[in-house]
Amino acid sequence: MKIIFVRHTSVDVPHGTCYGWTDVPVRDTFVEEAERTRMKLLKYGTFDHVYSSPLTRARLLAAYCLPGIRPTLDPRLKEMNMGDWEMQRYDDIKDPNLQEWFNDFMRQPTTNGEGFPQMYERVASFLDEIRQHPYEQVAIFAHGGVLICAGVYAGLFPADEHAFEHSTPYGGIVEIDI
Repeated sequence: MKIIFVRHTSVDVPHGTCYGWTDVPVRDTFVEEAERTRMKLLKYGTFDHVYSSPLTRARLLAAYCLPGIRPTLDPRLKEMNMGDWEMQRYDDIKDPNLQEWFNDFMRQPTTNGEGFPQMYERVASFLDEIRQHPYEQVAIFAHGGVLICAGVYAGLFPADEHAFEHSTPYGGIVEIDI
């Protein structure tokens, strides 16, 4: 099965803000960014099924790129839960756990949130489930962390401290085969 992962467009929050599970607005450049993404998606033709994170930034892009198609919303496709740090700027967080997280973000969870292992577990659970369907090609509109988890799941790169070097830009696409 070919899965086309699409990262949402840029968001309208101050640079350096933790916004994982928060339903933040997209930037006023949404239409321009979304159109570039839509044009890239054209080469894939049609999809047997479309999924999306329930967060607005992913759903808006799905609606723009594939008008008339209602994606199946799945909470396992949300970005990393940043817990107590949601909507705070990293520079303003006064939590001693922050430095531990920076030192070992691939294993250390955020305070009252999750870490990469927990996020990977839910994304892998989702992918294990859709593997059971007879789909040939699926589109998934999600978030940067989810796309990294998918890359690890598909064996594109290991789940180590370098995994985030494979971050997909806003509106970008990652193709995996499972």
